[in-house]
Order: sequence, then structure tokens, then C-alpha cells
Amino acid sequence: MQLRRNLPGADIRIVEAARKPLSKLALTGGGRCNITNDFSAVERLGEVYPRGEQLMKRALKVFSPEDTLEWFGRFGIRFTTEDGGRVFPVSGDAMEVVNALRSALDGVEIRCNCAIEELPDGYDVVVVTTGGGSGMNILSHLPVETVEPVPSLFSFNISDGPGGGRSSLSSLMGLAVMAELSIPGTKFRSGGKLLITDWGFSGPAALKLSSYAARYLSECHYNSALNVRWLGGTEDEIRAGLLTLKADNPRKLLSSVHPELIPSRLWSVLLVRTGLRETMTWGELGTKGLNSLVRTLLCDSYYIHGKTSFREEFVTCGGVSLKSVDPGTLECKKRPGLYFAGEVLDVDAVTGGFNLQAAWSTAYIVAKSIISKYDT
Repeated sequence: MQLRRNLPGADIRIVEAARKPLSKLALTGGGRCNITNDFSAVERLGEVYPRGEQLMKRALKVFSPEDTLEWFGRFGIRFTTEDGGRVFPVSGDAMEVVNALRSALDGVEIRCNCAIEELPDGYDVVVVTTGGGSGMNILSHLPVETVEPVPSLFSFNISDGPGGGRSSLSSLMGLAVMAELSIPGTKFRSGGKLLITDWGFSGPAALKLSSYAARYLSECHYNSALNVRWLGGTEDEIRAGLLTLKADNPRKLLSSVHPELIPSRLWSVLLVRTGLRETMTWGELGTKGLNSLVRTLLCDSYYIHGKTSFREEFVTCGGVSLKSVDPGTLECKKRPGLYFAGEVLDVDAVTGGFNLQAAWSTAYIVAKSIISKYDT
């Protein structure tokens, strides 16, 4: 839209490998399109952009989330903000966003079902916006440094031990709790809502950790130890809370009284994992059992045995190295007229609308750069 408006004489063509343009966008956010995030809960961009933090600092100043909502608002779309700053169309229909973009592209030639093996000749400007996976093949013969793409934003298949098998938590399928996940021996950790599934862990806590540790987990072939912290607070605070429960409920069963933030079904499983009988009373809980319970709540150990990806969650870590592009224009340093935007760049984010905002911001930078160069 920006290019058409400012360069009315330009011959603009879009080449799309899919059968329909914007088909992937229609699936985002479970079909609701988490179009951006208001960033109100973001203290540091590195929290949400594990790769590309510095570029996104610049990009968000050029085209911010507010600019995104204003741009789409021109097409009559109204938005609502939900938990975690996630922004959706009020209608809850991703097709509103898709149709707005299609409307903006009215008059532009779009070639679908057209896979490109190499960049075409005869164009003054080529903008590459492919995903970071197979679309990277078209760059193989160009002077562009790339970072090997690997999956990001996926669920974990979980077992109790290194040998695999179903986790003892699988009976809690559908239960969502607040928890913190970490990979022992690394700095990778994430917190938030954790969804327990029949195969393992999903939800924001798992997806964020998969983003932070995307390359590490790829190198481990998606086999790794995983720790879960079920309660916040210090070790002393957790111990004090359990001692209070013991003092207030000496005759009640361990299974019938539990910390407020731990659902009863999860508490029963954690007691078994700790080796404590559910028929034991709080008064019977000795120092050894109490210490074991504290350890379980602080650092419950599991194992990752593979991943599960969904089309609406799938993002790649890797792509065109940011060393290969001018950060102010996103033009290839070694091939003038070649630009990159969106997921093809080595920029990716956690779930919550941040990846789409990166696409909008980087695309705007490219359009602005091309207009500046050719609008004479």
C-alpha cells in the first residue's frame, strides 16, 4: 500500500508459493489473529525477542504497535487487548486482517502456487519475505550470510525419567497452572501459564522456553532434563507456608489441604512424586518429608523427549544474518536492491503478537527505504 501510493508508476508483483495469499496469517492466534502486543508488560525487549533485540529497538521506533493499529484501523477494524498485552480484532476473526491487506493490494499482481528456486532477474528491487525454513534455498547462491533455521515455539513431550514414556502428570490433561520452567545447567528459564497435556507441556510458559532455548534444544535433538517450579517465593517462604498448614491442620490428610495456588488434582500427583502417602495427616509429616515436599515444589524434575508443533504456533529461529543487512533499511549490504523483511530475517519472538509486529515493522522499514530511494 505504501509503495503503490508513493510510487504509482512502479510495476509491483507479489510471488506466493501457497495457493492463496496470506493463508498463514489467517491461522494465527487460533484463527483470531493476535495482530500485535501493547508491550505494557515488557521490561526489556530481549525478554520477547531472543534474537534481533537491537534491530527491533530501531524498528519499533519507526513503526510501533500503535502505528500498526492505526494502519489497520483505516479499514474499520476495531481491536481489544487481552491478558499479556495481546491485541486481537474485536470480531475475533483473522479474516478481517487478511481482507484488509487484500484490499490494500487491490491492483497489484499476485502470482500464487509459484515456488521460486532463485531470485528473478530484471527487477530493480526484490524484497524477500519468506519463512526461515525452505524459503532460504533461494538465497544459497547470493552473497548473504545466513543462520541455520531451527524450529521455535513448540510444545514439549514430557516423561518422568530419561527412558521416556508417559509422564505422571498426563492424567491432569487440560489443567493450567502458573509455573516456572528451566533447563538445568543453562540460563534458559521462563514463567507463566503452563498447560498440562496428555503428551506433556504447552501454554505460554512452555512456548516461551522453546523460543529462548530453540537452538540449544535443536542441538540436543530435543532431549533434555527439565525442571518445574510450582510455587513462587524463596525456599524459606515455601517451607514456612507448609509449616503453617501443618500447624493449622494436624489431623487433616495431606491430600485434603494444600497451598492455595496448587490445584487439588496437581497436589495429589505431587504428593505421590514426593513419596508421601495421601492418607498421611499433616501432623505425621516429619522433617524429612517436609524437606522433600519443599524440593518438589521448588524443583520438580522431568525430561523432554521431543516436541510437538502446530501450524499456528510454528516460527523459525534463524534466517538471514543481521550482519548482512543495513539495520536502517534492511537492504543487503553486498547486493543493492535486495531487501529482507519478516521471518526470513534472524529475528523471532515469543508468543503473544510479537512476531507479527516484527513483520509489520520490518516491512514498513523496507517500504520506506525503497520509497526514499526511488521517489524522485
